Amino acid sequence: MKKYVVSILVKNKSGVLRRVSGLFSRRGYNIDSLSVGTTETDEFSAITIVVTGDSLTVDQIHHQLHKLVDVESVTILDASKSVFRELVLIKVACADVDKRQQIIDVANLFRARVVDVSPRSLIFELTGDSDKVEAFVDVLRDYDIVELIRTGLTAIERGTGDSVNIKPLQGGKRNGNNVLR
Repeated sequence: MKKYVVSILVKNKSGVLRRVSGLFSRRGYNIDSLSVGTTETDEFSAITIVVTGDSLTVDQIHHQLHKLVDVESVTILDASKSVFRELVLIKVACADVDKRQQIIDVANLFRARVVDVSPRSLIFELTGDSDKVEAFVDVLRDYDIVELIRTGLTAIERGTGDSVNIKPLQGGKRNGNNVLR
């Protein structure tokens, strides 16, 4: 099983996200990550979904998504031709001044920003690929994490017109080049 990043351009209308996510649940496909936002035009929204499966599962997802009326395009993003990012906000308990500076020094190594300081806690913001976010969270586990909020993966293709759309080849098989590595 491999992770695939599915980028879906949809009409910016009420109920579209429910129909897209409903398609996944009706078919028994699990969504690992989901993010949604407007695009450069208010007419469309971009949905980024990370799903784990085999090529047949992803082919089915691709075909089923194209059947939805408000879906404009479906693209399986190639990791080598795309930029993937996540955001994490982490609240760390810290009343001790020396420990506080130590935690800030660790955050600086990851280029995390301090976005809130209170007498007993710090809140950090970090944006990066999933591995960087995971490494930062792992390091902060040595401290007292009070709360952690992580967005879903957001992705965009590099360049222009370099889309890697999944299209079945003869016999219903396709190449495996659209796999998140």
